[in-house]
Amino acid sequence: MTLVVAHRGATGAARQNTVEAFGLARRLGADWVELDVRRTAEGVLVAHHDAHLPDGRLIARTPLDELPDWVPTLAEAFEACEGMGVLVEVKNDPDEADYDGENTIAVAVAGLTSAYRPYDEVMVSSFNGATVERIRQVDERLATALLMFDPVRVLQGPERAAAGGHTAIQPYHATVDGALLRRARQASVQVWVWTVNDAASAEALVRLGVDAVITDDCPTVREVVARVAAERSPEASQ
Repeated sequence: MTLVVAHRGATGAARQNTVEAFGLARRLGADWVELDVRRTAEGVLVAHHDAHLPDGRLIARTPLDELPDWVPTLAEAFEACEGMGVLVEVKNDPDEADYDGENTIAVAVAGLTSAYRPYDEVMVSSFNGATVERIRQVDERLATALLMFDPVRVLQGPERAAAGGHTAIQPYHATVDGALLRRARQASVQVWVWTVNDAASAEALVRLGVDAVITDDCPTVREVVARVAAERSPEASQ
């Protein structure tokens, strides 16, 4: 059955990437939570999407004790996601001010993640392929995924992921079709799509057979998944 993944927690119902959003996601029907990770000035891992805070300060140059109270550490985020899987997106874009060319953030994420989560309840992804590769070098037991938007990269995704030992690709939902799903299945690679917020798109993707749908609207996607599953149950065909 397709997993429902809460994008940055219960986005829309609470401030994203917060303890409140993660806890609310579970009540709204999420199986997993997706969250973003960056580092503070002293190297503490925190959940936040943008490199800068709303007031313009760069997180990478701000000590943990000077961050707003609503920015949780990754450890606090993991605790708030108890009972759900966690998809950790490592933010490490070469075009951003906090870019870590040595991928020390990947080493830190791998260490903390394996300490806090069972291996079958976590996956680590990034748009930066080198960052994901470094995760696997540190701990190959961690499930990893290649996050992608560009259609050309998506086309190359299943084979590239299989060659690198990655569990999944995470393409933008509009780039996904039946042919991609068939190639992914042949390569034994999962397909987790982002970010799907309308019922029609969600239903089309669930019927294609994607492994997970990342969404800002957990109740809608949960209803779609349940309905499609009911239609396919043995009882429904009798």
